[in-house]
Amino acid sequence: MNFTLPPEIEAVRDMVSRFMQNEVVPVMEEYEKRQEFPRELIRKAGEAGLYGAVFPESVGGSNMGYMASAVIIEEMARHEVRFTSCNNQQGGTCPTCIYLGGTPEQVRKYVPNLVAGKTIGMMSLSESGSGSDAAGAMKTFARRDGDVYRINGEKMWASIANETDVGILFAKTDRDAGAKGVTAFIVEPKKYPGFTARPIDMLGMSKSFRTCVISLDDFVVPVENRLGEEGEGFKIIMRALQPGRLNVAAKCLGLAQACFEDAVRYANERTVRGQPIGKFQMIQSDIAEMASAIEASRGLVYRTAYSMDNALPSNRIAAIAKYHASQTAKMCADKTQQIFGGYGLASEFRASRLRVYADMLYNGEGSANIQRIIIAEDALGYKVADRHHGKTRLRDVRQTDVAAVAE
Repeated sequence: MNFTLPPEIEAVRDMVSRFMQNEVVPVMEEYEKRQEFPRELIRKAGEAGLYGAVFPESVGGSNMGYMASAVIIEEMARHEVRFTSCNNQQGGTCPTCIYLGGTPEQVRKYVPNLVAGKTIGMMSLSESGSGSDAAGAMKTFARRDGDVYRINGEKMWASIANETDVGILFAKTDRDAGAKGVTAFIVEPKKYPGFTARPIDMLGMSKSFRTCVISLDDFVVPVENRLGEEGEGFKIIMRALQPGRLNVAAKCLGLAQACFEDAVRYANERTVRGQPIGKFQMIQSDIAEMASAIEASRGLVYRTAYSMDNALPSNRIAAIAKYHASQTAKMCADKTQQIFGGYGLASEFRASRLRVYADMLYNGEGSANIQRIIIAEDALGYKVADRHHGKTRLRDVRQTDVAAVAE
């Protein structure tokens, strides 16, 4: 593996940095004050190509691959982590599920508008009490009624579900079949009745990008919006979770880098007894720990992207990258707050906000404990982490490949 990024990806990083500095950072706080969803900013990000790196040009992507995607997300999170709240919905798990599991007509209808930021996506898998057994313990049920399904139940932790135009929602079509009874649906909440999204009040989190509880009361989904066949939902989501973990790991990396830069800047500006606090050994120890952990996480994130771009088994390394990067983000956020002292709790500095998001990302897309289980069971020989390996580069995937995913 070449650890030097190619010039075209470094150019992408520079482009993303300019976009965030010019378009997002200056206005994000105003959106937050108004508690307004920044739909126009998402459209601009889509036009700039921030969501389409892993998708082929035929559906509006740039076909640059997962390394480019990781760098884009890392740079976005470095500048404004709140704005990355919709990356999986616009360029990650939501359109990936459609691309992998959908018919050619479904792909053409939905994917280009999602990656272009013209429609707002959603991914709804989790339920209250299901924990890591999201598929097997699922209670939401879809009953076929002629040309439609009627879905009843309640979903949890669905990001921006209150704004979504097109989303992926998973429900049981066979209550007794465990994970094999889960079916995926393309849902359009604004077109059909029975869908209610209620934002969850989360301390310190964005008021523009809300995480929601979804209530489904005979929610109507046309049969033509079923994704794949009945019972194929688990196979579809397993293929989409790998890129999702890379996305979250890259967010953690960007957040950790933001913490590090803020800590270094403050340590050089804040003076005690006539000298910058960066001159004190304990501050230097914290800075050294942060720098080392960030470089280690960056190597793991980029290695995961490299593996996925080259169709290599990557579930194990994605779990390691997500676990390490989320640990790094928490550690860097904690040390940054300590370096800032009391100012680390003040809203005028982003240190307090970064701490909250570090805690959230620690659990997102599979908690740290779930990643530990994946890593340990693989190491001990109990369960091969890469048993679900399949082609990850979307330009190489045929729609029917989903059926070949291992049980």
